[in-house]
Amino acid sequence: MGIVEIVLTAIGLSMDAFAVSICKGLSTDSVKLRHSIITGLYFGFFQALMPVLGYYLGINFQEAISSIDHWIAFVLLLVIGINMIRESRSEDDDHSSGSYDVKTMLVLAVATSIDALAVGISFALLDVEIFSASLIIGVITFILSAVGVKAGCKLGEKSRKAAEMAGGIILILIGLKILLEHLGIF
Repeated sequence: MGIVEIVLTAIGLSMDAFAVSICKGLSTDSVKLRHSIITGLYFGFFQALMPVLGYYLGINFQEAISSIDHWIAFVLLLVIGINMIRESRSEDDDHSSGSYDVKTMLVLAVATSIDALAVGISFALLDVEIFSASLIIGVITFILSAVGVKAGCKLGEKSRKAAEMAGGIILILIGLKILLEHLGIF
């Protein structure tokens, strides 16, 4: 997996955090720089941490499943991508709270980074250098989340749904690319 795929994966993974950040901006009366930084730090940190945890889980099982690892990576990314697309089309009004307290932010950060845990397992199966990939994911998530708070204040609900849809499509395409490469088609 090259740098382009890692950056695209990071963008795809960060779309949930970006969407929630937009909701944070929508639910905050007056968005300040500190709101953007707090949101970016929480989401960026957990998006960087979860792939590392998933990676070490995946490494423990790598030998047992190396013959089907590309299928596992494809299915994990496909399921995550489809779920993100489904959520983007949902009519549920899942605005987040306007609060930036530790409890609220921890819950949101963990919830938006669970898919990164599964991607970390895929990274182990694909033998990706986890620390640089994790850093890229964290930095991109930080930036997009910080921007998302401000964008939410300005753009509104449509941006959230488009971000989730784009993230889902990116993850599905990366999963398909991994599968096709391992099958020798691409």
